Amino acid sequence: MIKKIAFLGTAIAMATAVAMPAAAQFSSAVNEAKTTQNEAKRSQQTIDRLDDQTSELLNEYRANLKQFELLSRFNKTRAAEIESQKNQIGRVQEDLENVGTLQLAMLPLMEDMLDDLELFVAADTPFNENERDERIARLRTVMADSNQTAAQRYRLIVEAYQIENEYGRTVESYEGEIDAPEGALSVEFLRVGRLALIYKNADDSILRIYDPAAGDFVDLSKSFLDDVRFGFRVAKRQTAPALLTVPVKAPAQVQ
Repeated sequence: MIKKIAFLGTAIAMATAVAMPAAAQFSSAVNEAKTTQNEAKRSQQTIDRLDDQTSELLNEYRANLKQFELLSRFNKTRAAEIESQKNQIGRVQEDLENVGTLQLAMLPLMEDMLDDLELFVAADTPFNENERDERIARLRTVMADSNQTAAQRYRLIVEAYQIENEYGRTVESYEGEIDAPEGALSVEFLRVGRLALIYKNADDSILRIYDPAAGDFVDLSKSFLDDVRFGFRVAKRQTAPALLTVPVKAPAQVQ
């Protein structure tokens, strides 16, 4: 019995001796597997991080490529505009070179235009004489002012012509003084275009019309008084415009 026990103890000791290396190997294998798993996890994290960076760089590259395409198209458009502006600059430079010659031709022309305007006003029906004379005097001052450009002078002269032209299409009333056979009178004038210039006094006892042939005002029949009064209301915008009877001499036949 003692032998059997001794043998059994020996067998257990031998089994333990054999089992201990296997356990150590298993533990080592487990540790190695854990280490490999951790390294694989770290590698996967590195791969994921690199993949995110790659995606970010790819998106940035695509955005930069799109921006480059837009800038290229923008530069092409601007290049065409710059070329057009260069051509315009060339034309402007040519115009500037001709300005001196143009001004030499314009100044005499404007002087002639102003002289003709002054002669026309002097020969025209004598309405708004002070206003028209003052306008011409201002134009004379402008023509003598070296600070005024040729363009400014020309514009003012053309405006004066336009004002004179407008007189022929409007009806106007205004008050003024006139030297009449009775002496100085305060009267009210009615201008119907350039067809008629009429004046009357406050109590309508005097009614006269300008006669170009006589170069002066002559008496007008009182039969036209109602038409004259209506003309004043139209001029003052107190009634709607309508047909107005105006005494006008028939044009003489040229022989």
